Amino acid sequence: MAIRNDCTKHAESATFPDLAWRRKLRRQLLNWFRRNARDLPWRDAPTPYQTWVSEIMLQQTQVATVVEYYQRFLKRFPDVQTLAAATEQEVLRYWEGLGYYRRARQLHLAAKTIMTNHGGCFPTTFPEVLALPGIGRYTAGAILSISLGLRHPIVEANTIRLFARLLHVSTEVTATRTQKQFWEFANWILPHKHLSDFNQALMEVGSLICTPKSPACDECPLRTLCPTFVSQAFDKIPKPKQKIKSKQVQEVAVVVQHRDGHRVLLRQCQADQRWAGLWDFPRFACDIKCSQELTTLEQQQITQETHDLAYVQIDDLIPLMSIKHGVTKYRITLNCFSAKLIRDQTAKNPTLQWVSLAELDNYPLSTTGRKICKVLDREHV
Repeated sequence: MAIRNDCTKHAESATFPDLAWRRKLRRQLLNWFRRNARDLPWRDAPTPYQTWVSEIMLQQTQVATVVEYYQRFLKRFPDVQTLAAATEQEVLRYWEGLGYYRRARQLHLAAKTIMTNHGGCFPTTFPEVLALPGIGRYTAGAILSISLGLRHPIVEANTIRLFARLLHVSTEVTATRTQKQFWEFANWILPHKHLSDFNQALMEVGSLICTPKSPACDECPLRTLCPTFVSQAFDKIPKPKQKIKSKQVQEVAVVVQHRDGHRVLLRQCQADQRWAGLWDFPRFACDIKCSQELTTLEQQQITQETHDLAYVQIDDLIPLMSIKHGVTKYRITLNCFSAKLIRDQTAKNPTLQWVSLAELDNYPLSTTGRKICKVLDREHV
């Protein structure tokens, strides 16, 4: 299908198909969604608050992962008032495992802003929602269109892929000019009613059918309108991203046992560090050849790094476990050790806490920190 160059030119920077094409898209998309929409907890008569929480959680996180977290979060923080009144540490604890923790801190800050500037009522105008911490153009439009049925376009990862194929865009989708075209197109195809269903349908098709690889075109309600389906150019549209080569990194985590035999040392990650605001066992970059057989030099290095970071002197390093995980472009091997406390200089340092094994559940921990806790609980280290 060719993109027609006719009187439906929406703006100087973009040319879209004709009005009959648009009518078909609206009708076919809405009909498909009403038959195939997933039963998700945030779709049951959503309020702006509920839509907001779900949209923030869904950023860079799969739907299947979010469902359980969303339900648990909403049970503890059912409204703006409850969320604003909570401590950041509690909010982070309920977010633990979702990753990208800045989202949780911004969510908490935005709730406080709503209490201060809007009397605890979630704002309902685009400029007011956009002004909240952690909310951009897409999220503001999604909140207002999905929960209130207001007429706002949405452009996000799934719809970008769908739009690129519907418009047969072969340029880089992150380019400013291309992004402008997508926003204009998203606005052009918006119907004047059923806005909530329509925008959710766009994202649903992009997520479930118009996938990056091997899209399910036979199931797509828009395949008869899609030039990329005709040309079978899925491997070229959208333009593939250049793969970022991962970097291998070794780190060490040390579980320091207090002399009382009941407590271990936790350290709060600082604002400029990975997992800012969360707690973790003292952790640092350190290359070792074999975690089961440390050399004298490696033992000295770990002992010194632990002292510099956590103000404790340790001895008797014992291998505990190794964890392989990824953070952005880094592939990390985390070698974990237990150690005995020789000298404690952590007094009056609020970022260092001696915590009993039972109390560990009350602290928001990094994903790897929680894995270490499970081993401690099992082995009673």
